Amino acid sequence: MTRSFRPFAAMVIALALWSGATVAADTPVPSPPQIPGSAHVLVDMDSGRVLAESNADSRLEPASLTKIMTAHIVFRALKEGKVKLEDEVLVSEKAWRTGGSRTFIDVNTRVKLEDLLKGLIVQSGNDAAVALAEHVAGSEETFTKMMNEEARRLGMTGTNYVNATGLPDPNHYGTVRDLVKLTESTIRDFPEFYPWYAIKEFVHNNIKQTNRNLLLWRDESVDGVKTGHTKTAGYCLVASAKREGMRLISVIMGTKSEQERAKETLSLLNYGFRFYEAHRLHGAGDTLAQTKTWKGTKRDLAVGVASDLTITVPRGQHDGISTRLEIEPRLLAPLVRGQVVGRVVVEQAGKVVREAPLVALEEIPLGGWFRRLIDTILLWFQ
Repeated sequence: MTRSFRPFAAMVIALALWSGATVAADTPVPSPPQIPGSAHVLVDMDSGRVLAESNADSRLEPASLTKIMTAHIVFRALKEGKVKLEDEVLVSEKAWRTGGSRTFIDVNTRVKLEDLLKGLIVQSGNDAAVALAEHVAGSEETFTKMMNEEARRLGMTGTNYVNATGLPDPNHYGTVRDLVKLTESTIRDFPEFYPWYAIKEFVHNNIKQTNRNLLLWRDESVDGVKTGHTKTAGYCLVASAKREGMRLISVIMGTKSEQERAKETLSLLNYGFRFYEAHRLHGAGDTLAQTKTWKGTKRDLAVGVASDLTITVPRGQHDGISTRLEIEPRLLAPLVRGQVVGRVVVEQAGKVVREAPLVALEEIPLGGWFRRLIDTILLWFQ
């Protein structure tokens, strides 16, 4: 927050965390592995901490990693009731003729939307991507506009889409950092569909194709996400894994082979899980403090965080963590649940390691005229 807070409005809550250290507190974390390729990033999803990165904001050709957004838009349409898994989707000639990887759908036939989605996710079918785009938006061009609108909403500032497939185009690009944001949103917003990214094979038209994410066979903690490849983009992979309650997301772009992208991705994930650990400091909706309000129907307001507050630290190095609440000095009714009223600052050894919005956990309507009058007078002396 850019607003300055009065010193007396800051509250400090010391948090005692159990040690259970497996690494000496003064042991430095080794540098991340050197990853070949155009760009990569490794992020703890819950805390947002970046554990490794290279060229994370470079605009690169995403190839079929594009289809994470394609599926994301369809998931949202399903959630909002605009389409259904049982919909019979008419396959246009454009969808049928689309080159590259295919689900092998036939022109002028009808295919269940669910089958097209699985063909998109498991088989990376370009034909399925176009058919879905046309069904959801009427045309691939309109669907692409929806993709870009969603990218802006998610803060994907280095991304632009011109198609639903990821086929090469000079104006079709993205960054590995943006792909993490998109993947996080998919996992959080569509838990009913995200498990589809762990499906190892899918059969359509009597043709069985296997998921190109080799890590689904090599590491049981990996449950997604998507591969991509073109001659110009190289071999790319967005992967996510969860171990002991900690979820990491990695993105690698521009490697030389399927085997290399799988090997290097696993190297990144193993590095993150071996040398870092996550700690949940506060739960969503937990009351962290009661603070004074003015001109409302009640005086005290419960404040907390809207989602779990987690930090990621080197293993065994979680001593001296404290949370400071910075609360706006004059909170005037009406106040609504979820309204940002300050920020939570997490510090370790005097350094800020995480910040999060502090929100109202309840609603306080505007009080009567007498309450407003009295509080107006009292505020003159504050």
